[in-house]
Amino acid sequence: MSPSISETRTKNYFKQIKGSFLFKGLAILASFLSIPLMIKYLGVEQYGVWSTLLSIVSWIVLFDLGIGNGLRNKISESLADDNKQSAQEYISTAYTIIGAISVVLILIFLLFRQFIPWQKIFNITVVSDSDLQSVVTVTIIFLLLNFWISLINQVFNGFQKTSLVVLNQFLSNLLSLLSVFILYEFYEPSLTKLAICYGISLSISSLMLSFYFYKRNREYIPKINSFKLSYTKSIVSLGMKFFIIQIAVIAIFTTDKILITQLFGPEYVTNYDVVFKLFSVITIVHGILMAPLWSAYSDAYHRNDIRWIKMTFKSQLKIYFIIILATIALIFLAKPIVKIWVGEEIFLDNILVYSIALFILFSTWNNIFAYFINATNKLYLALRINIFLAIANIPISLLYVKIFNFGVEGVVLGTVTSLVIGVVLAPWQSYNIIFNKGHTVWHR
Repeated sequence: MSPSISETRTKNYFKQIKGSFLFKGLAILASFLSIPLMIKYLGVEQYGVWSTLLSIVSWIVLFDLGIGNGLRNKISESLADDNKQSAQEYISTAYTIIGAISVVLILIFLLFRQFIPWQKIFNITVVSDSDLQSVVTVTIIFLLLNFWISLINQVFNGFQKTSLVVLNQFLSNLLSLLSVFILYEFYEPSLTKLAICYGISLSISSLMLSFYFYKRNREYIPKINSFKLSYTKSIVSLGMKFFIIQIAVIAIFTTDKILITQLFGPEYVTNYDVVFKLFSVITIVHGILMAPLWSAYSDAYHRNDIRWIKMTFKSQLKIYFIIILATIALIFLAKPIVKIWVGEEIFLDNILVYSIALFILFSTWNNIFAYFINATNKLYLALRINIFLAIANIPISLLYVKIFNFGVEGVVLGTVTSLVIGVVLAPWQSYNIIFNKGHTVWHR
């Protein structure tokens, strides 16, 4: 392995981190400023409905069948082989597939939306069923359109330009903040108006960056005549593994709000959401450090640059020690920060704070190894772990609430408990992949 390739990869990693920290910091600021505005605009209960809705519709990302993640790996492999034509054909194929899926899903939803009992799903009566149907319809249509447009993010990832992904998030958050401010100042509370502004914010930012990238890289512009049926099989085959993992991960990480809504009521989601967003600053910062590594790991593994992989792992484990210290510090600072941030409306339970802090520590630890495993396409064990966790998560959460009489924190503890198996097995699998110990059953 040429030292210059390793050095270039490392330099690009730090370049992406610098850009990501800038844009992510601004994105976090915009997001944090928008939350108290949304609560004041909608009220605590309707904000709980909105937050729960976003958790539910986040399942939409599943319908790409893992094609987005498969695309980023295929782009990385093509670029490692210096094959621009192959990269462009993979991009064209993925856009065609995702576009077709988006149109079909929109049509299916429009046909069946009137048969869904929206008030029962959100456990609320202050908003009529027709109004809930309206806001859900607007949100899903925009998200499905953005589902196709935002494929540009996976293209950025494949080209190891993760800072552009974060820039996209910043632009959408900024547009969302501006639109919420306008709604708060000039309009009566309306979930539908908020959904429209949210959807437009997402779409505009993705369209702007797509135009920017493809104007500068015309050789990669997706074209219908570059669609390859053989590439469809390749992307979908790899993508289906990511698809199953995505289902499991979303089941683990997004069912908490749904459970809280059903077990306690949507108003309890607000407390949970505020604490979770506060601690998510840690996962966001860690995510910035990890995001460029997926495609970098893929490139290094494809080139058999094991030395670079080992060196990077050591650096990430040192960073994790800092994460532990930051999480402990935030536990003690949580109440005064929330008081300044959103005011007296939110009551923080200590056990809820401790539970979410533990969740942060477990999930960041698992991500250190998950990014590497995903990059190598060795998904055999990850599939089984995540399926097990997804199945176990809800019953364990119900056990804490129904049997041990925990409150909202019991739902979080259920998720934390289900993550324990990954804490042990993820590093073990990574070790076997790196050192090629011959345990092929674990890293097929």
